[in-house]
Amino acid sequence: MFLSIDSFLPLIIALVVIVLVIIVCIVSSIKLVRQSEEIVVERLGKYNNTYSSGVHFLIPFIDRITARISLKEQVADFEPQSVITKDNVSILVDTVAFFRVTDSKKFAYGVSRPVEAINKLTTTTLRQIIGNLTLDETLTSRDYINSRIQEPVDQATDAWGIKIVRLELKNIDPPQDIKTAMEKQMKAEREKRQAILLAEGEKQAMITRAEGEKLSNINKAEGLKQARILAAEADKQATILAAEAEAARIEKAAEAEAEAIKAIKEAGADDRVIQLRSLDALKNVANGQATKIIVPSDLQNLTGIISAVESIKDDKKTK
Repeated sequence: MFLSIDSFLPLIIALVVIVLVIIVCIVSSIKLVRQSEEIVVERLGKYNNTYSSGVHFLIPFIDRITARISLKEQVADFEPQSVITKDNVSILVDTVAFFRVTDSKKFAYGVSRPVEAINKLTTTTLRQIIGNLTLDETLTSRDYINSRIQEPVDQATDAWGIKIVRLELKNIDPPQDIKTAMEKQMKAEREKRQAILLAEGEKQAMITRAEGEKLSNINKAEGLKQARILAAEADKQATILAAEAEAARIEKAAEAEAEAIKAIKEAGADDRVIQLRSLDALKNVANGQATKIIVPSDLQNLTGIISAVESIKDDKKTK
């Protein structure tokens, strides 16, 4: 008795299905983990292993991927939170956190919603820090608050396998009435600085003008002084030149008169004529300007006449 193919068909189909199922199971058990990523695997509901980047094989129906975790640095922008300062001013504080996963197992099993947990922890720490600061200190101490808030949050998130890279205040929003008062204060400060700058500019301008007038007066005084000195020098030189010219004229006149008297005497003139001529010579030499005339007893001698003439000349030079 021969068996037909139709009698084996159900068996063949069953074998094919089994093979396909085995292939699908094998393929689905091969897991590819990308760079900067890790997967947490459980075996029969219990943590088994953490696989990093590469190709990994999981036992079908026994191993299960619990979490696929990115190792990249992540950012969480939190909603503004109401915080009360030391001087009882309610402000809205907006924070932003930069974090990365350092332990995938702790991250998967440590906390159910990590980002929300970081937000709550940040708000609690922030309220504690800003509660010890006034509004003015809060607005001017951003760096101080950032450094104070990051350390406790980072320590608390270590148990969750999270590293807080940076935790910063993004915005501080005081109430509207406080903002209006601050704007008025800033406007008053700007007007005050403007008035001070204008006053300083006017002061510097006045000092500059005074210095310029001072230098101008000094230059004018120096000019007048130099002009007077030059005028005095010119008068002095003119007087000296006039005196020298007058002395030269007297000397020439005296020599001429002496020659004339000598010629009269050699011509055999009487002593009275010589004496009269000598007196006229002294008068001409003096030219009406001498304050004294010395008449020698031996006026008839040429030596006496010349001595008298020299006396007149010396008197003029003295003047």
